[in-house]
Amino acid sequence: MSVEAFVFIECKHAKCREVEQRIAMIAGVKMVKMVTGPYDLIAIVEGSSFQTLGDVVMSKIQATKYVTKTITNVIVE
Repeated sequence: MSVEAFVFIECKHAKCREVEQRIAMIAGVKMVKMVTGPYDLIAIVEGSSFQTLGDVVMSKIQATKYVTKTITNVIVE
């Protein structure tokens, strides 16, 4: 069973392209796009379990240079 989530990402001013490129290279990130609105980027992340998904978000995405905040919404359907 795999688990997927949308991760809404805020980053430091004028660093979105750099952050987008770094996050796109993380294993488990299926897609990342720059968007308008209250967040700068939205990523779709997949893991084999909630633990794996959490590791990708907390240990890799949140640790990415210039990321200031994330909100994760698990996809239920």
